[in-house]
Amino acid sequence: MAIAEWRMQGVEFVACNCNWGCPCQFNAPPTQGHCQAVASMRVEHGYFNQVALDGLCWAATFAWPGAIHEGNGSCQVFIDERADEAQRQALLTILSGLESDPGANVFQVFSSTMTEAFEPQFVSITLSIDVDQRLAHLDIPGVLQASGEPIRSPIDGSPHRVRLSLPEGFEFHEAEVASGSYQTHSALKLQSQGSHSHLAHVHFTGHGIEP
Repeated sequence: MAIAEWRMQGVEFVACNCNWGCPCQFNAPPTQGHCQAVASMRVEHGYFNQVALDGLCWAATFAWPGAIHEGNGSCQVFIDERADEAQRQALLTILSGLESDPGANVFQVFSSTMTEAFEPQFVSITLSIDVDQRLAHLDIPGVLQASGEPIRSPIDGSPHRVRLSLPEGFEFHEAEVASGSYQTHSALKLQSQGSHSHLAHVHFTGHGIEP
């Protein structure tokens, strides 16, 4: 069955409740036995069929009672309030995983693990991401706050740089690892301090991840 032509190219910031490095990236059990995460992206270049998505941001919250692949997950999506109706529907369709080949990207993979999706919100999103410096700040007033910063040496506090390389990854091919924190006040109430986060240049399509 043919799918819509779309792509989203830009930068992403994700923070979760696992220890730095996130064992889920290695197909190992999550640090605390369950998974929760805050994800966000600024679309620098993108489209869904004829609908342009350049400059828009989105964010999402996720929670699973166990490992992600075990399912029973919950999620909520937050779309940039600047998006018009066509752009809102385009982003919601992409993030739902409906217009993607099986296993092609994180949206399709995560959608297969969800049993509960809360009503999407159209909100003001402030998002800054500097991949090379491992710095990120995400703010949706009254809804969620998240940040990422370099991991620091326990000896002298200097920045410690680590990368994750997943040549066949469904989210990114390479990401900078950082220390992340978040607190959410939405349908999913999540909190973590000084846990795993990663920042990456990403290029999503319905057929897979491009360099």
